[in-house]
Amino acid sequence: MTYKAIEDPKSVLSQFRNEYHPRIAVTVDMIATGTDVKPLECLLFMRDVKSRNYFEQMKGRGTRTVPFDDLKKVSPSAKYTKDHFVIVDAIGVTKSLKTDSRPLEKKPGVPLKDLLAAIAVGAREEELFTSVANRLTRLEKQITDKEKIQFSAKANGKSVSQVVKGLLNVFNPDTLEDLRMKVEQENPGAAPVEKEEKFNRLKTELQDNAAKVFTGELNEYIENVRKAHEQKIDMQNPDTVINVGWDKDNKTKAETLVHDFKAWIAQHKEEITALQIFYAQPYRRRELTYAMMKDVLEKLKADKPVLAPMQVWRAYEQLDAVTSAARGSPRNELIALVSLIRKVSGVDKTLTTYDKTVDKNFQNWVFKKQAGALKFTEEQMQWLRMIKDHIATSIHLDADDLDYTPFDAAGGKGKMYQLFGDRMDEIINELNESLAA
Repeated sequence: MTYKAIEDPKSVLSQFRNEYHPRIAVTVDMIATGTDVKPLECLLFMRDVKSRNYFEQMKGRGTRTVPFDDLKKVSPSAKYTKDHFVIVDAIGVTKSLKTDSRPLEKKPGVPLKDLLAAIAVGAREEELFTSVANRLTRLEKQITDKEKIQFSAKANGKSVSQVVKGLLNVFNPDTLEDLRMKVEQENPGAAPVEKEEKFNRLKTELQDNAAKVFTGELNEYIENVRKAHEQKIDMQNPDTVINVGWDKDNKTKAETLVHDFKAWIAQHKEEITALQIFYAQPYRRRELTYAMMKDVLEKLKADKPVLAPMQVWRAYEQLDAVTSAARGSPRNELIALVSLIRKVSGVDKTLTTYDKTVDKNFQNWVFKKQAGALKFTEEQMQWLRMIKDHIATSIHLDADDLDYTPFDAAGGKGKMYQLFGDRMDEIINELNESLAA
């Protein structure tokens, strides 16, 4: 995609009207990333840019291609597809001297936890700010949407990208130039020393505003999320076998992990609804939902990444505290977590995968229901097994779930009502309660 720079702003409108059909014109003021207007054909620069990389990003807003049919929707007068764009240079940005971009990471050997702590106690070096910005940019690509919302809640409503922008803006040459121009305009007759003092005060204020978001709560959250998503691959120092045999410390480590998991559950059992239900009367376990357990899993991994359910499960296995039928990893983390909470809360005497517990409870429920005159048909049993499998993986079944996979392929809610009639809701409630017993 090529571009043409027009340096005389007075002739912009006439040239643009005569040479190009009117489409979209945008005033560019630090528009670098996050803007994607494909039909855009005119970039209007009203200020200079010092960074070469920044300038290239801003020009990149005009390089977006768009199909001719889509272009006609916004510009009915278009006679051909977009093949170039126009830069209206009202300030000389295309000719001014640019500096090459420098790497943001200046402290690669310093842990993120230490960098955050340094900012929190008042350190304001450029290398510190840019290194934290680099780490947070990388972290933003790894965390989930829910984790981004939690970050914002602890960062005074700011998103990760906004925090990063604030850190980088502090030492941006363009930002500092604006501050200096502001001081000059507001204090035209002041002495140079006085102007420099006011400039330094504004710069310090800018730094403090960017740093004040890093409270102890946010710093702890960032560190925990980083641990949860971190994957270390050491290609330079491969492991070598130095001894074959049982590690005497393995049992101690496993006991510590199990103890810490129990302590975390005990600490939060009064505040998390799902844990309250496990410690309440048995019939209340039918109230558990997939969303409730997902929230517990996410909070556990955010607070204590080392207590991830699969790791705690393996610790129980090392302590021979898992039933022989439950050896091996559960189907997923959620099932592992439900199984572990059932063990810790006293619901199960031994650690058993939740899906195995559901299978056993289902057999008992069917046996009791058919002990009298009631006999389920094969088609009814097929539906009951589908419900059992759903509860084993999703914790709970609502009547509305019958309109989704796998029930929809078998006729959905209407088919189940046809098979069970008015007893449909009663059976669903019974299964939710009995299978979670």
